[in-house]
Amino acid sequence: MAGSTGVAGLTGVTAAIAASLAYRALRQFPPGGEKPWTRVNHRGEPVTLLEGPAIVAGALAGTAAAAVAPRALPAHVALALSVAGGGAVAFGALDDLKGSGKRRGLRGHIGALRHGEVTTGALKLAGIGVTGTIAALLMRRDDRGPVDRAINAGIIAGGANLLNLFDLRPGRAIKVLLLSAGLIGASGGAGDGRRARAATAVAAPVGAALALLPADLRERAMLGDAGANALGAMIGVAAATALPRPARIGLLAAIVGLTGLSEKVSFTRVIARTPALNWLDMLGRRAAPSSPPTPPTPPGPPTPPPPPP
Repeated sequence: MAGSTGVAGLTGVTAAIAASLAYRALRQFPPGGEKPWTRVNHRGEPVTLLEGPAIVAGALAGTAAAAVAPRALPAHVALALSVAGGGAVAFGALDDLKGSGKRRGLRGHIGALRHGEVTTGALKLAGIGVTGTIAALLMRRDDRGPVDRAINAGIIAGGANLLNLFDLRPGRAIKVLLLSAGLIGASGGAGDGRRARAATAVAAPVGAALALLPADLRERAMLGDAGANALGAMIGVAAATALPRPARIGLLAAIVGLTGLSEKVSFTRVIARTPALNWLDMLGRRAAPSSPPTPPTPPGPPTPPPPPP
């Protein structure tokens, strides 16, 4: 156990250092210039999307360190993490840089397909589905047949999409990632070494995300589709590695349910109306933007004097 804890710690530290270095390099030399990576946040202020690729670079570096360290992460799990994260960041970046934003959500992209329009969002969903399936197939040593592989593929691809739905406010998606990582570590099976592997598997995305969480909370950067999709896919691999089949079935059902619910319900409004969730959502963030003052009503024409009796 001590050895596996050390590998998880090494993985997290490596991922954090690599993510910080990658972010600094990308900010100095942004691919294609700074403009394509700049967006306007909910306050109307400019933020950079380069946080996402930097975090994924760090997570992949941490995964590589875990794969070569003594008592390391099994090679097939490390490869599944890399395929899931690498595929998601590539298709997410495509949507970040080339997407129009006119079509949103599963309903929007499917509706566009019905009219013969292939959106970058639809390409992203298909691509993440393919890479998630490949990652699940690479984990064949951790399953017992086609049913497990289908469940794992759904968790990986669905997790990638679901985490992206939370990337609407500073730090929110990373907080969801941290909570998910904690639950996976607590729920993983202990008897067959799955809990130790889960701790190492989540250490890479968690370490990288923690390194750039301050920039996210200060509203200088955001994950974007590239970062959120990749982190969600990697945490999905960790869940598939750690959890027994009943827990994975429950997790997949929750992912499908929340994804469907997001088409009708605003997560942001639910969080804002729930005190405990709102407190957690605002933890470490700048104060919410206040509503602009209501301008005074211009004076109307003078009221005529009453008629003489």
